[in-house]
Amino acid sequence: MMLKNMQGKGIRWYLILVLAISWTMAGAYYLLFPGKDQLSYTIMAVLYMFMPFVSALIVDKLILKKKSLNSWALNFRPNWWYLAAWPAMLVLAFAALGINLLWPDITFSPNMAGFWERMANQMSPELLELQKAKLESLPIPYFYILLIQGLLAGISINAVAAFGEEAGWRGFMVREYRHLKFWDAALRIGIIWGIWHAPLILMGHNYPEHSQLGVGMMTIFCILFSPLILYVRLKTHSTIAAAIMHGTLNATAGIPIMYLAGGSDLTLGLTGFSGFITLLLFIVLMLVYDLKFSKYPITNKTILEGIQEVKQNQ
Repeated sequence: MMLKNMQGKGIRWYLILVLAISWTMAGAYYLLFPGKDQLSYTIMAVLYMFMPFVSALIVDKLILKKKSLNSWALNFRPNWWYLAAWPAMLVLAFAALGINLLWPDITFSPNMAGFWERMANQMSPELLELQKAKLESLPIPYFYILLIQGLLAGISINAVAAFGEEAGWRGFMVREYRHLKFWDAALRIGIIWGIWHAPLILMGHNYPEHSQLGVGMMTIFCILFSPLILYVRLKTHSTIAAAIMHGTLNATAGIPIMYLAGGSDLTLGLTGFSGFITLLLFIVLMLVYDLKFSKYPITNKTILEGIQEVKQNQ
């Protein structure tokens, strides 16, 4: 009973702090920088990503009086599941591209015509032509540069930024929800993760054309991506793997969109309706693998049982 009370206390304080601190930061930025220039917004958004880590640290050290952060699984023990956390994110992104092409108003654009059309609203004609000329002068196709940059960023700078979130979502919260079944924990974490994004989405992040609808869209995306990233987190027993997976997704999910024309921010890419269909398909594949082919299934267990299963068989 005491353990359950402590778990309840920890998660309650965490949810209060992570939303209060993050939303206050975003609100202060909105008031101080109403013009939202790109540099200041990027700095704020990166700092915003570290608020789950800061909130979890406050709860553990000042409220729960934890002596170490070992229970967050901040370790790096490479295994084959890191492939799912890193290059497999490209597979996910390009699977969404395939789903996108089923929409009647979306077409494949190998010359990036759709991308340049979208950029026309953000750049002057002169700057737009300059950017086109730069890409045309590259020694290798820009597509391959994007792939290399995305994969490298996914395990470096993007992973560091994503760790600010994952220390909270797949570190602290996984520990606090360890008594819950896999799907219950994934759903709860996904909902909080999605709602936490609300201020950024309202400022035009991910859904610049539909910022209000975007809050619900981002929440759905987080709910659907949550089981996949939680599965990798448990199979690797590492929050670092979750950070790599999250960081690589952020670095590569936009690549296929650059080669699509038409659609809108509600339909394009992983955060649009096409992405939701893609994520559902990958969830089905994960579930079939786990229950039919995995020697150590974890989706039918509690988080704690899954962690113990992985530890015993590493």
